[in-house]
Formats: sequence, structure tokens, C-alpha cells
Amino acid sequence: MAESPPLRADPIAGAARQWEAHGWADAALGMSVVTSVARAQQLLSSRVDHALEPFGITFARYEILALLSFTRTGALPIGKVGERLQVHGTSVTSAVERLERQGLVQRRRHPDDGRAVLVDITAAGRQVVADATPVLNEAVFASIELTESQQQQLYKTLRSLRRAAGDFEQ
Repeated sequence: MAESPPLRADPIAGAARQWEAHGWADAALGMSVVTSVARAQQLLSSRVDHALEPFGITFARYEILALLSFTRTGALPIGKVGERLQVHGTSVTSAVERLERQGLVQRRRHPDDGRAVLVDITAAGRQVVADATPVLNEAVFASIELTESQQQQLYKTLRSLRRAAGDFEQ
């Protein structure tokens, strides 16, 4: 993974100074938070993409496979997949189509509801999850450059933000 050298100064801090200089001091901290979260998401996504590249899947497709592998039967209605991953149905359908072309899932009609489509993980899909998860754990999830206390605080803060935005109730 080619990385560019670090910048000499934090551009988001520079943007905050510009916000303040242009009379938007009341919004400068919020702009800094939003921009920092967006940049952190880019950095983490890049690490995830790099870790998953050998498996030929994206993080969105990995999440679907992992979710299916956690179920008792290895199958869920496609609508439930979207609901649990908080992803729009068209995005789930697109990802499932790609996974199906790769032989990692298969779709079938729900036996009790002819309108619903079930997504089943295949043996090959289970193998991808089994192989990719330790790589993701080592390369990304267990190696975030924050202390455990910082990670817990960041998670709590982002969870509060998500709850306040109506992402979930409890």
C-alpha cells in the first residue's frame, strides 16, 4: 500500500483557523470534527481495502458474508441484511449480486414468503470469512493507533452522535 509522506501541518487545523478568520468561529469546531471523522473514515477504509484485496471483496461484501456466517442457518432475507447493516436495499442488492457472481452467496425465494428473497452464504463464502477475518483483525481492528481507553471514548462519543441523529433508539 503506497502511502504519501505525512504533511508538515494539520490541514484541518488550518481550515479551522480560516473558518474563524472568515467569521464562522461558532462553526469552526464542528467543521473540524466532521472533516476529521470523514478523513479518519478514508484512512481506515484504505486499510480495510488493502487487507481485503487478496480476497477479492470489499468491506461491504465482507460485512454481508460475516453477517450471514453469524446466523444459525447462514441465510437472511435480503431486506434484513440491509436493515442490520444499515444499508439501502439497492446497495445490498448490488453487493449480493457481486457476491453471487463470485460464488460466495446464492439467492432463493423465501419458503414462507414468496415475495421475499433469501441470501444464503455458500461454503466458499464461509471460507472467505474464515480467511479474511484474522487478516482484518490483525491489520485493522486490533491495530488502531489509539489506546484502549481512547478507543472506548471514541466509540462512546460516536455512539452518542449516532443515537442523537436517530440511528437507533437505545
